[in-house]
Amino acid sequence: MKRFFAVASITVCAVALGQSTDKPSARSGCLTPAAWHTLTAGKPQVAASPAVIAEMAKRDVVLLGEQHDNPDHHQWQVQTVSALHSARPITAIGFESFPRRLQPVLDQWVNGELSPRQFLERTEWEKVWSFPPELYMPLFEFARVNRIPMIALNVERTLTRAVGEKGWDSVPESQREGVGRPAPASPAYEDMLFDVFGQHGPTDGKENTRANRKDPAFRNFVESQLTWDRAMAEALATRVTAKDATRPLVVGIMGGGHVRDGYGVPYQLRDVGITKLGVLLPVEAGTDCEELKQDVADAVFALPAHVREKPAPPRLGVRLEMADGGVRVASVSSGSLAETSGLRVGDQIVTVAGIAANLTNVIAAVRTQPAGTWLPLQIRRAEDTVELIIKFPAKT
Repeated sequence: MKRFFAVASITVCAVALGQSTDKPSARSGCLTPAAWHTLTAGKPQVAASPAVIAEMAKRDVVLLGEQHDNPDHHQWQVQTVSALHSARPITAIGFESFPRRLQPVLDQWVNGELSPRQFLERTEWEKVWSFPPELYMPLFEFARVNRIPMIALNVERTLTRAVGEKGWDSVPESQREGVGRPAPASPAYEDMLFDVFGQHGPTDGKENTRANRKDPAFRNFVESQLTWDRAMAEALATRVTAKDATRPLVVGIMGGGHVRDGYGVPYQLRDVGITKLGVLLPVEAGTDCEELKQDVADAVFALPAHVREKPAPPRLGVRLEMADGGVRVASVSSGSLAETSGLRVGDQIVTVAGIAANLTNVIAAVRTQPAGTWLPLQIRRAEDTVELIIKFPAKT
């Protein structure tokens, strides 16, 4: 099994079980494709979809893991959310992809006050999450069409980064975004985090010099991950307030590493008193079933293998970032369209197709520009203003 981690200041955002593949696997494994499996008998057992959904609908919170860039995982999430909503109305859907400060924008979207483009611009999608928005839009549209409130579960990266650098106690309470002190990591969770930590960080060429459990850097790393988990758990818990039969069904959408094995968000939810919770994960049908131990999740759905399109190469070949209130070219790939068009590192994009540039509309313009057409950019370079034309090649 391969675990996927997005490391920013060595902060873990792990995903669900299984490996994606570019072609169907010849290995049959023990999982039945396109079927639910429970993990309570020592090995996966096929379970009827209505039974799985009915059981999860009895919980207060249901967490759906994902690999952020896997389209099948998001299609499975839409299918599962729809089934849960039919079994018992969902009263809120929480998303790891949004920091808390963007909650008003999520409310506007659900109320039908924003177009999709406005929604992505105002949530600063390319800045705060950056995964292809089309993967998530079906879930956002489901929430809007059904008027289900969306919850911003995350915190700013500056908070998790500060905890990772200095430790929880060194971050002033006023800068913790209202997040309470996390419950300490379980020994098993700390073991997993130690494995991740040992794979990253500066080395001496032979071994990771930071791979020491007593090293303050590792302790801060654990506290940073716990802060992330705690923030999402507390945001979900605020929507579980009723004390009778009207208790809501709340769904959380997040990376599988935050939910699997009961370590991350489930552990913190239990610490704040939410014990009726469920964890569901998507897995590849060819997953090695020895890795599907009972505590991984309440149930897993085996995604059928299929031929995947190879991802297209970058259209422009630049890395963009927000800087000084504008869009700055942070890097230019050698031999790329950007390089041959004359873009340089440090260039500030002022307008794109005559419209004032921001990170969202620049990326959208590049993504949607038809082949064989030209895209004008106005660039500020030092004290000069430069007009550049990006000539997108015709389809071959």
